[in-house]
Amino acid sequence: MRLIATAIVLTLAMVAGCDAQRGQTSQQSPPAGAAAGTDTYYQQRLKWSGCGDGFQCATAEVPLDYAKPGGDRLRISLTRLPAEDGSRRVGSLFTNPGGPGGSGVQFVRQAARTFGSDVRKRFDIIGFDPRGVGSSSPLRCMTGPQLDAFYAADTSPDDQKEVDALASEGRKYADNCRAKAAKLLPYVGTTNAARDMDVLRAAVGDDKLTYYGASYGTYLGASYAEQFPGKVRALVLDGAVDPKLSSTETLVEQAKGFETALRAFAADCAKRPDCPLGTDPDAALDRLTDLQKRADARPLTNTRDSRQVTESWAAMGVATALYAKEYWPILRRALAQAIQKNDGTLLITLADQMVEREQNGTYSNQTDANMAVNCVDKPNPPDLSAYRKSVDEAEKVAPRFGQFVVWGGLPCVYWPAQTKQQPQPLAAKGAAPILVIGTLRDPATPYSWARNLARELSSGVLLTLDGDGHTAYLQGNPCITAATDRYLLTGQPPKDGTVCR
Repeated sequence: MRLIATAIVLTLAMVAGCDAQRGQTSQQSPPAGAAAGTDTYYQQRLKWSGCGDGFQCATAEVPLDYAKPGGDRLRISLTRLPAEDGSRRVGSLFTNPGGPGGSGVQFVRQAARTFGSDVRKRFDIIGFDPRGVGSSSPLRCMTGPQLDAFYAADTSPDDQKEVDALASEGRKYADNCRAKAAKLLPYVGTTNAARDMDVLRAAVGDDKLTYYGASYGTYLGASYAEQFPGKVRALVLDGAVDPKLSSTETLVEQAKGFETALRAFAADCAKRPDCPLGTDPDAALDRLTDLQKRADARPLTNTRDSRQVTESWAAMGVATALYAKEYWPILRRALAQAIQKNDGTLLITLADQMVEREQNGTYSNQTDANMAVNCVDKPNPPDLSAYRKSVDEAEKVAPRFGQFVVWGGLPCVYWPAQTKQQPQPLAAKGAAPILVIGTLRDPATPYSWARNLARELSSGVLLTLDGDGHTAYLQGNPCITAATDRYLLTGQPPKDGTVCR
């Protein structure tokens, strides 16, 4: 699942410190850690052109396979908002909104002007679509109707027939990707995306990387630091992913995170006069469970289009609203409609935001890219029987989200491109200080992941938001904004363990 970009305008201006590092203009050679034979990629220069609303666009080339840099190439799309004060420009601030599968180009277009005032003045804010994502040699596997069926599938199977139906959907997903994107699948993983980011750093003329990554973007940033520690200037890793977890451990822990966020929502809802769940937080959770069972037995109605709102669509709608506290009033309305009128229209509308489904039934390629990157990044269970053990574990620790979250990764069992590389902590030895931000009740990236990543990184510094929602920076908390902007501008992080409220 990925970050929902919320247009929250930051109003706090920072008193910036100075930083001597400036964007460089000379041609660069591959740094230590770069693949041999990649000189031509590192020496390319981007040709920026205006693409509306003050933004500039460009494309870069990277090798499909870094082991064979003379072979096929991929095109990477970039967008930037140039620094407002060119005379005091520090360099480029690369960004990634998460996913995997989130479009960095769209993120920058939506969010670049919500960065702090001094950050906007002194950095070109750059978004790029990682390989296989958006407009960067995009990976496509599933049609709109096929994705509709995949998301509607019953993720709380009551018998073997329903388990077999889930397995069938998983195989179908993997088979479609094998048929349509077999050549690209082995090369869309995070390690290669991080290598691409270093090529892009050189292509814009920066000697070292300044970066803001949210959610999965923290894994991409940590992978970059592990491969190129000497090229780190300042990395902000917001809503951290713990690299050492296995593929299924990640899903189980994420399900627990959504359960924690749901309890926080229920407690808040119970205090509100418009809460459809009652005034007792524990009873509120029980009413949500009852709604899930009702939708499982008989889908909710939908006045928006012909889809039925199955239990899985309803669960996704609830999960979407837990990403940002600003969505909680909408969730109360959606639940009121579902409970009182059996109407799931607002729930499925929320769910469509999560998976980037348009009202005409088309999807962005976010889902396909998300699945492809996740399936190739880490080893997967060898068969359905082994996978079900993780589902059973998740159901015990997260009764309302466990099965929904973990069954969603089932296509990886059948994926045509697999890795044997086991997950491990990323230390990035020798890197400059790296700022890791965690939110205590983050649904999608549990706070424990931020704490763990900060410990695992040799130069990690932990900044905590005592709050709700997914990620912390760009959400308007003055303490988080001030500490992060100061770090981006000067390279000086806050004191390790700082807590913002």
